[in-house]
Amino acid sequence: MGTRREPTARQLRLAVELRRLRDAAGLSSREAAAMLGVNSVQISQIEAGTTGVSGERLRRLAAHYACTDETLVDALAMMATDRTRGWWEEYRGRLPTAFLDLSELEHHAAYRWDVDFLHIPGLLQTEDYARALFACRVPQPPPNEVELRVEHRMRRRVIIERPSPVPYDVLVHEAALRIRVGGRAASRAQLARVLELSETDHVTVRVIPFSLDDFADVTADMVYAGAAVPRLDTVVRDGPHGSLFIDSEAQLGVFRTLFRRVKSVSLAPDRSRDLIHSLTKDL
Repeated sequence: MGTRREPTARQLRLAVELRRLRDAAGLSSREAAAMLGVNSVQISQIEAGTTGVSGERLRRLAAHYACTDETLVDALAMMATDRTRGWWEEYRGRLPTAFLDLSELEHHAAYRWDVDFLHIPGLLQTEDYARALFACRVPQPPPNEVELRVEHRMRRRVIIERPSPVPYDVLVHEAALRIRVGGRAASRAQLARVLELSETDHVTVRVIPFSLDDFADVTADMVYAGAAVPRLDTVVRDGPHGSLFIDSEAQLGVFRTLFRRVKSVSLAPDRSRDLIHSLTKDL
């Protein structure tokens, strides 16, 4: 296999998991290389994500590392052998790499959780709402890039619009529903879109109300992409310098706990729809 110049987040995740398995087994890269009959440089490249690994070699490594979790090994083998070049590749070199990595992550996700406090989550956004958000970024992207970002965001919605959609659980703060983005008409249309999707079988929207007490300690925006096995889940968080992909088991556990805590104090889906409907009428 050739050397990659810029591994995707998914390819890097596979590389990290293989390194974690080797470390857990207490083996050096030289010992792993000897087992495969290659040199240690190739193991280093595999564990850096710059070189791929076949499913057969991955299974041999897992066996050598005494990994007995067959479900995990099967999931890793799937990651190693999947050569999908999805629709997001059309944007490579035209949009930041993190946009493409998020699309790829969503494409392979078994389920999605979102928590948002100031904005409507991306998968629920309308074109006008997304355009207004991108246009007010600092520094502001040029107009042609704003349109590319909007187009890309609208195409990401395929995972909840396709025939077999991803189960999608959304926790959104009342503040995000009340903040006007793009003007009154755009905000009204956006709330109507959230309301429409909340009535589908695979999208569940719960509102975090202003009236909730003692909530300051759990205000953590997140995109949570569930995988075939919990160990391969990923959290994505936006920061001032770009998106951060989080995959350590300890941190994933923290974000699972945060999500469940926020979910437990949010309004039930029916009450959430009632609130959204009321806010739509008020605009």
